[in-house]
Amino acid sequence: MVEYRQQHSEAWLKHFAHRGHPDARPLASGVEGAVYRLGDGTVAKVWTGRPPADFDLTRQVYADIARSRPPFATPEVLDAEQVEGVLVTYERELPGAPIGTDSADGPAPRELPAGVIDAVLEVLRGLAAVPATDAMRRLTVQGDDRPLWQGRQRFSDALADLVERAGRRSGTVLAAHVPDLAKQTDRTVRALRALPDTADTVIHGDLVPPNIHVDGQGHPVAVLDFGFFTTAGDPAFEAAVTAAVWDMYGPHARAHTETLTRVFAAELRYEPETLALYQTAYALTTYDLFSADGSDGHFHWCAGLLNDDA
Repeated sequence: MVEYRQQHSEAWLKHFAHRGHPDARPLASGVEGAVYRLGDGTVAKVWTGRPPADFDLTRQVYADIARSRPPFATPEVLDAEQVEGVLVTYERELPGAPIGTDSADGPAPRELPAGVIDAVLEVLRGLAAVPATDAMRRLTVQGDDRPLWQGRQRFSDALADLVERAGRRSGTVLAAHVPDLAKQTDRTVRALRALPDTADTVIHGDLVPPNIHVDGQGHPVAVLDFGFFTTAGDPAFEAAVTAAVWDMYGPHARAHTETLTRVFAAELRYEPETLALYQTAYALTTYDLFSADGSDGHFHWCAGLLNDDA
């Protein structure tokens, strides 16, 4: 699998020491950047991957989420700077520890613990209680070239537009792995446009295990790393994507997706067909975000999901 995490460097440790943080240490890394613990209750994120196109907008979204007081902590930006063209944000360090490892780093157990499922349900319910705001609707999801909601009043129509745009990016590569891709894309777009109106809420869009922190009893105390597919939308989309990406690469990934989809449909009262539709739309809109030539694991995961759906 191709590695797309940003790398830590001694140069940044020296930079933070110069700013008065001699105890700075690498903490985590992801697609968008690398995070350093500064030792004073704050962290620094170096956005060497995909920095927010409009950081002030991202900061406003963080404030909008916090204003709704979800039952767990969320990111809070305290300061920001540009260092040789690279955005660095200083944020409050969030409590707890990751509920699990990313499936790219190690397989999940055969049976998902009931406590883990309960914690994820609590996070989904908490986010579904955060109403959508204008700032959320002005965000651009990763890989796209415009705000997701631009020119649209409904999430399902905005998502259908994105499916069509994403197909024009590297669709010929995906078509080599997914028979009848054009028909599947057309069917997905039509189904999205036919969905009923929903009460829109914040969408995190990347609720993988490292992005949910829990306390010693397994209760969620923080949700981090908004930005990959953060927007305003149908909370059923959040549930659908979470069920699909919780375990993407482990030996029991397919069974875990089926289990979580079934549980979320029952507990949150979402239509299973809607969850399946949103999972297909997610694959059709994110398949080329890490490479345009199909050389990465995420691409093959998306192709596999689409083939299963077909």
